[in-house]
Amino acid sequence: MPDKTHREVKEPQISARSLADYMAASEQARRTIVRGCKYQPRARVIQHDEAKLAVGKYIRTGGGVVAPLKAAAQELRNRMADGDFDRDLFDHNADYIDRFAKVAPTFTLPEGERLAPGQSPALLLHGVKVNTELAFRLRRLTKTNKVRTGAGILRYAKGKALSEAVALWQAAFLVGYLRSLLPPHDKVEVELALRLAVDAYSGIAHPAPTDSVRRFNNIEAACASIRERWPNIEPPPGAVL
Repeated sequence: MPDKTHREVKEPQISARSLADYMAASEQARRTIVRGCKYQPRARVIQHDEAKLAVGKYIRTGGGVVAPLKAAAQELRNRMADGDFDRDLFDHNADYIDRFAKVAPTFTLPEGERLAPGQSPALLLHGVKVNTELAFRLRRLTKTNKVRTGAGILRYAKGKALSEAVALWQAAFLVGYLRSLLPPHDKVEVELALRLAVDAYSGIAHPAPTDSVRRFNNIEAACASIRERWPNIEPPPGAVL
């Protein structure tokens, strides 16, 4: 019997990153994205966990000095690896950090207090579990002492800047996501300029667009469609479950 190549996710779920990609994609690409969410490869996948920690910490501490970023990247390159996968994992994370270190001098954020991300609970949209990973939170007081809050998500692809189309969907999702976390009757308000999709490759922080409410409504509708399609999504060719 051949080894299993994929595992099937029974209940609909998608990451906020993949959902933004989905919203900006063609119908054919959408089918591929959703199929990849339902049938996940069993092979180990390169993750950028250490890079996101380093870049997130840089952003939260106010930035300005890139030496800690360069040191973090070098530590990963010098780290002993148990095999080829770990070596690739460390090097990919180091590449991520090195790239952000190059663009960090031009990286800017809106004025406000920079906070740790805290917990990033999943959001259930029309039966689809959307997993989210915040990199930092933002908070500021207006001149009338009203609290405005925000947050940022990190995006990175080696050798390629994040497309504006995807970035706008990513930031618009944040608006609805963070509003869902606010307690009822809370006086804290969402501010579009503080909802950011940060491209670690280009150093651009994309704020939420003015039509974010409409976009989030479209995201909810897309999740309803994903929920309906989920049971009928076929595995990729050659997959062994």
